[in-house]
Amino acid sequence: MKINKTYLSLVLICSFFFAQAQDGIPTYSDYFSDNMYLLHPAMAGAANYNKLRLSARQQWFDQDEAPNLQTLSFNARVGERSGLGAIIFNDKNGYHSQVGGYITYAHHIRFSRSNVDLNQVSFGLSAGLIQSRLDETRFDPNDFDPVIAGIIQSSSYFNIDAGVSYNFLNFSAHLTAKNLIFQNRNLFTQDLEPNNQRTYLFSSAYYAPTAYGKWAFEPGFLFQWKERTGEQAIDVNFKAYRELEFGRVWGGLSYRRSFDGAEYLDGNEIKNQKLQYFTPVLGVNFNKFMFAYTYTYQSGSVRFENGGFHQITLGYNFLEGKIVRWSQDMRYNGMLRPNTKGR
Repeated sequence: MKINKTYLSLVLICSFFFAQAQDGIPTYSDYFSDNMYLLHPAMAGAANYNKLRLSARQQWFDQDEAPNLQTLSFNARVGERSGLGAIIFNDKNGYHSQVGGYITYAHHIRFSRSNVDLNQVSFGLSAGLIQSRLDETRFDPNDFDPVIAGIIQSSSYFNIDAGVSYNFLNFSAHLTAKNLIFQNRNLFTQDLEPNNQRTYLFSSAYYAPTAYGKWAFEPGFLFQWKERTGEQAIDVNFKAYRELEFGRVWGGLSYRRSFDGAEYLDGNEIKNQKLQYFTPVLGVNFNKFMFAYTYTYQSGSVRFENGGFHQITLGYNFLEGKIVRWSQDMRYNGMLRPNTKGR
């Protein structure tokens, strides 16, 4: 296929905008592997057990400087109404990289007497310190550009995420605003890097156990919108859970599609393409441990690489007190449901 380079560039920019061209932790599919806290600060301590999660994501193994991301997160309930959390991450995409950390406080207001008839509103606030770096040392010195200094440029900045979550019985909904403070990183020009990086995330899910008790299903979605550019994307998710003697096995599929596209030239014909991701996930819970593997495939006529994106998530749940007997039933959004086995 003969493709005009200008249009190809526009497609690539559109394709990677939601995943890489953002401040803080990129919005990949990490949350789909039992880690909603990465997206929503109000989920810190929302469950009555503490959660430790380690994830690693790598794109295009056969490409140098391919995007990769590592996150380590922990969140815990403190007392009856409070939750604390912390995240550290390392994100690299070609010559650009960012490292940082967040600390979170969440306040939970429960209107029910227990988790059995759960009715809870949660508010969360995360404060993050992020360092962005641009490595210009390997740029071609013969390709002169007065903007390029040929050094490693770095800039650190502070920002805040805030959100609210609501959990009622088997229904959950979350709204989060990320990067509330306008910040200049001073790595690029204002045209390429505006100081408004606000992103709004809204997600919801419904956990539906079957009458048989061994199976449960969970449809859900995630919608994201960037304030300055108006770009939007939606994830449509579905997960299935199966109770076994040793614990739980679960799997699911997520489909992401952007509302914005880009045109490209295919021969003499102008075509339009939008970002589309298909992300299957497979996970297992054994005692207090969790393991999940996620694979993301990008569809479309114009792609940078045919290979997919691989992600592994490891987890450990610290159970406490009365909820130990409910440990077999752990939803991906972090809440608990009574054990159907009656333990």
